[in-house]
Amino acid sequence: MEPFLGANRLNWDDRAELHSTDTTGSYHIENVLAGGSNLYELETREVGDIIGKDIVHLQCHIGLDTISLKNLGAGSVTGLDFSPTAIAAARDFAAKAGTDVRFVEAPLFEAVEALGRTFDIAYVTWGSVNWLDDVFRWARVVADLLRPGGRLYLAEGHPLMFQCDRKAAALEFKHDWRTPIARPLAWNEELTYTGDDRILKHPRYYEWIHPVSDVVNALISAGLTLD
Repeated sequence: MEPFLGANRLNWDDRAELHSTDTTGSYHIENVLAGGSNLYELETREVGDIIGKDIVHLQCHIGLDTISLKNLGAGSVTGLDFSPTAIAAARDFAAKAGTDVRFVEAPLFEAVEALGRTFDIAYVTWGSVNWLDDVFRWARVVADLLRPGGRLYLAEGHPLMFQCDRKAAALEFKHDWRTPIARPLAWNEELTYTGDDRILKHPRYYEWIHPVSDVVNALISAGLTLD
């Protein structure tokens, strides 16, 4: 896993540098820093009542969604990400926003030790589990971060989309429905997803497809129940 993790960290360092100086407006930075929210209406509705809740945002990237959760009334919010560039940007945004959101740099699988506490809500959204080689290990981390009565909010794209050929004109299946841990999908893409035309210095990255059944079974095996 380490070579894959290292390549992904370099790739996300590059993305964080571009996203934190967002030239496309995709991240609505000024709105968040002014006390607004970057969350989709779907997320705001589904995550439910967060007033006064202690939230951990896993794989938080540059922290704008994390700060948004605090702006929406969370009691405390902690963001965790493995990219030092992303965490530096997140801390800078928190300082500019005048908020006490905490940001911690650590790999996801070291979150329990790095954070040293438990939370009411673990918040995980959009393009998160595909960067992890082992969803069963991820689920155990999530469970260990939740205090009794705590819950996970997970909003993700369907893994079916990752099976399709990205370059085909029509929907064509190209990849297996489950990716082996030791054989991730390898990509070389010079541009990030925001439409920014600046080139990534480290275009190589790796992903894993996890079927919904694996995600659900992993969470149940870790002791969580489904709402």
